[in-house]
Amino acid sequence: MTMPLAGLFKARQKEAARPALFTRGLRLCGEYLAGRGAGTAAPHVRLVQAVGAFAAALDDPAGDPFDALLQVGERALEAGGDDGLGLALGVAETATLIRQRSKGAWRLRGLALDGLGRGDEALECYDRYIALLPDGEAAPEVARRMDTLRRRRACLDAALALFPETGSPLSEVLGQPHATTTAVAPRFAAYVRAAVAEQGLGDPAVRRLLALYGSYRRLVERAQTPDPLLGGGTPVGVSGLRGLVAGRTVCVVANAGDVADSALGAEIDGYDLVVRCDAFRIRAGGTGERTGLHAVSLRGDAPWEGPAWSRRADIRLVFGDPAAGWRRAARQRLVPGAQEYVGDVSLRRPLTDPALLGEDGWGAAPTTAFTVLRLLDFLDVSPRLDLVGFTLPGRLRPREAEWVMDRATHVDDRTMRIALR
Repeated sequence: MTMPLAGLFKARQKEAARPALFTRGLRLCGEYLAGRGAGTAAPHVRLVQAVGAFAAALDDPAGDPFDALLQVGERALEAGGDDGLGLALGVAETATLIRQRSKGAWRLRGLALDGLGRGDEALECYDRYIALLPDGEAAPEVARRMDTLRRRRACLDAALALFPETGSPLSEVLGQPHATTTAVAPRFAAYVRAAVAEQGLGDPAVRRLLALYGSYRRLVERAQTPDPLLGGGTPVGVSGLRGLVAGRTVCVVANAGDVADSALGAEIDGYDLVVRCDAFRIRAGGTGERTGLHAVSLRGDAPWEGPAWSRRADIRLVFGDPAAGWRRAARQRLVPGAQEYVGDVSLRRPLTDPALLGEDGWGAAPTTAFTVLRLLDFLDVSPRLDLVGFTLPGRLRPREAEWVMDRATHVDDRTMRIALR
């Protein structure tokens, strides 16, 4: 069938627009990097790497730079701050122009707007994302954010209905197309103060208003969670973890390319308890497929803003300090149903906690792999405790590697295995 002339013309227009949109995306990246300069923080380094991969994809005739562009947006979200979120939003807007039915692009756009406090716009993008899903069910972290944003808006609407004549400044800012939480929150506070001054605290409507304001502020500070008890998992302390590990063979697997490219998958899955760390990837032939214990370390000034821990694991241990940041990250990043057991607050800093190991000298941020290995060694209930993929230098810090090698009973370079039992 021959394409009608008008349809052919539109198709050619779209093809001509794609290079210009990708160029726009690259310009946004350049402006961000020029404004930020060099940075050594891990999120910034990953963002720079993603920008480099995107630039390389643009020059590859056989490649599709769209996924690389989305990866830049994801890394910009990780970098955070107004400039990182601004780049993520610019990238997402460009991506939705290139592919209007891209689920990833609309999700990224919603997350960027959400981070910038533009809740109503974020909800619209989340709705577009859900409409493109085959089953219409959003990822857990998006579903929670949508619930939080809707509850916030419901608080505002209910509050305005109580004293509509007093709320005109609040209504005005809510009616703006790009209203942000930063702009709304002080207007809401002023509205509450005015109502209290005019009506007095004895008025039932004022008391209702104060309750709504309290709910709104809590929802601004943290997302609504379906289950406040550690993502639906059973909390376990030291004795509980010891009982879960006792008598089981254990291996801690490195997140390294040579492990993923190996043929060790079946051997790794043969352990009773497979331990993986941080943002691991699965390649069945090399890494194995099972995850019995997932250990993560909280990094950065706002670790609760990271991606949700949605990968299934029997046990999840979250290491971090201070306690307030640990609690907030656990509330916001644990996904109900993604784990059966969760380490409680007593396991959040096992190396330095005087009630547990109480050891100094490991530095401010020991590697996650060493932290969980040292904890399992301290429990001393596993007949076999191995490291897989840590035989090369640099995968543990020098003092950590020295500790491991001092206690190693066997090292096999062929299988990249270090045995401690």
